[in-house]
Order: sequence, then structure tokens, then C-alpha cells
Amino acid sequence: MHDTFMRAALNEAEKAFIKNEVPVGCVAVKNGKIIARAHNLRETLADPLAHAEIICMKKAAKKLGGWHLHKVALYTTLEPCLMCAGAIIHARIKEVYFGAKDQKSGSSKILIKNKVKTKKGILQKECGEIIKTFFKNLRRGARAAYSARLESVSASNGTVGSNPTLSE
Repeated sequence: MHDTFMRAALNEAEKAFIKNEVPVGCVAVKNGKIIARAHNLRETLADPLAHAEIICMKKAAKKLGGWHLHKVALYTTLEPCLMCAGAIIHARIKEVYFGAKDQKSGSSKILIKNKVKTKKGILQKECGEIIKTFFKNLRRGARAAYSARLESVSASNGTVGSNPTLSE
């Protein structure tokens, strides 16, 4: 059962990946049924709060007609950050399942301290792989842009750009 819901969250993460968003996906489950789905949209919406978990909780609250989500479980491909953990606690969610651990900003310990049942490592390999691939591609693109800039400098005899006034 957990794998099925995490696969749905991974599907959302893939949507984020295609949009060049950090590939995190989330689904909200109540009574064994998915009631909301979301993926990161920070770049698309130019909104620092548009994390998959936040968007998913908003959709679930709208569907249920209230913010109190105590009978909802969240499945997210990456361990929730501090902001999302706080929102989970305030929404009264009692269960969070995640795939990959976030070494930098994961905050599952805060969830545990607040009596939120957590389980990590569901489809961990797949959840971790999509994140690793995204950031590997991002670094590769940054290196390519840097190399292109160096070539531009070299082609203009050590100056940036091709403005003759600046190169004389």
C-alpha cells in the first residue's frame, strides 16, 4: 500500500523534473484514497512557499472543507524541510511517509518530537535517484555555461563580451 502511494508521489516529482523544478512530489491520503496531489512549483510560481507538501496540504484542506487534516497521511518523495514540517504539525497531520532523506534541510526529527508518525525509506532508491539526477544535470548546465563564458572571454582577447571600446 505504501509503495502505491509513493509511486503516485514520484509521478508528481517527475512532473516537477520536467518543469525544471526541484523534483519533489507529494500526495495526501485519507481512508486509503488519494485526495490531493502536488509537486514543487517554486520556480514556476516565483513563490518560495510553493513546496509540494504545502501545495498538497492546501488542496487537501480545500477538498475536505477545513484546515484540520488529522485523518490525512502525507506521502512525499523527500524528507520534509523545516517549513513543511511546521505546516504539517499545524495542519494536525499524524502520519508522514517519505522516500529519500534530505541531508541538508530534512526535519523529520521535529515531526517525531511532535508525535507525528513518520516512516522513511519508502522507494528510497527511486526517490533519491530523481533528486540526484536533477542536481547532477543542474551542475552540468552550470559548468557548460561557465565554459561558454570562458570561451567568450578567450575569443575577445581576454575581455568580456565583444565591445571594441572595452577591449582597446
